[in-house]
Amino acid sequence: MHEWAAEIAVGETLARRLIAAQFPELELRSLRLLGQGWDMTVWLVDERWVFRFPRREAVIRGLANEVEYLPQLAPLVPLAIPHPTHLGHASSEYPWPFSGSPVLAGRELGQATLDDDQRAALARPLGTFLRTLHGLEFDAELPLDPVGRADMTRRAPATRARLRELDELRLWKAPPEADAVIDAVGALDPPQPTALVHGDLHLRHLLVDDACRPAAVIDWIDLSFNSPGVDLVLYWSSLPAHARDAFAQAYGSIPAAELLRGRLLALFLCATVAVYAHHEGMPTLQREALAGLDRTLDPS
Repeated sequence: MHEWAAEIAVGETLARRLIAAQFPELELRSLRLLGQGWDMTVWLVDERWVFRFPRREAVIRGLANEVEYLPQLAPLVPLAIPHPTHLGHASSEYPWPFSGSPVLAGRELGQATLDDDQRAALARPLGTFLRTLHGLEFDAELPLDPVGRADMTRRAPATRARLRELDELRLWKAPPEADAVIDAVGALDPPQPTALVHGDLHLRHLLVDDACRPAAVIDWIDLSFNSPGVDLVLYWSSLPAHARDAFAQAYGSIPAAELLRGRLLALFLCATVAVYAHHEGMPTLQREALAGLDRTLDPS
């Protein structure tokens, strides 16, 4: 059994019953699977509403934070984010809460197959979004580094293990530059949770529109206070190296320690997504994740 296997997977029949019972005002003319990952099964209702059902008990706290804080955060940031409007409660059929939000337009970056010019155009809006998010004075009772993203004593060995897994699957063989990044994080000071962060901003959680512009940022269950470097994964993995200056011009000065923390996480998350996509039969996502590893190690 894979580590992302659901404790509970909400299929179409159960999703329809739960939504109909708790939200009778919705017409439920159509219901289709929009996506699923490690943490959520996501159903699109009437092409208007996105309902997210936890797959693991561990994410319930994060879902509660989304419901409480995303409506407050939405008007403060320059890209669209989910705005939960329907809160489903645990019942005899499903033991956890779930949520519904108006659908956000766009495709996952990991499925958009952008060329380098299109990727470069992401740099300034992404830098502006993160500058805004990280600079907010946000009054919220949020966890500090809830899944250890910034803890390099955990992430360094986990990254080595993921890269070995890719090698064993014959998907990607880590060059010496990857080992150098992993070795370098050992010299970092303990992280300081100084910023409001998304916490899991990888290539599945940025949506782009039909013109390949950033449109929305989704999946905020790791919303927290943390080291800002945890949100720099796309800086390394999705931007071509020549576009990173444009990101920095929009974002502002980035300490070397935060860049290194983000680079290590880019290796870890791209490797993790590549393994997941390989086993789940998602070739476009797999190619994007593997290409993200190569971009992360491009120093130019």
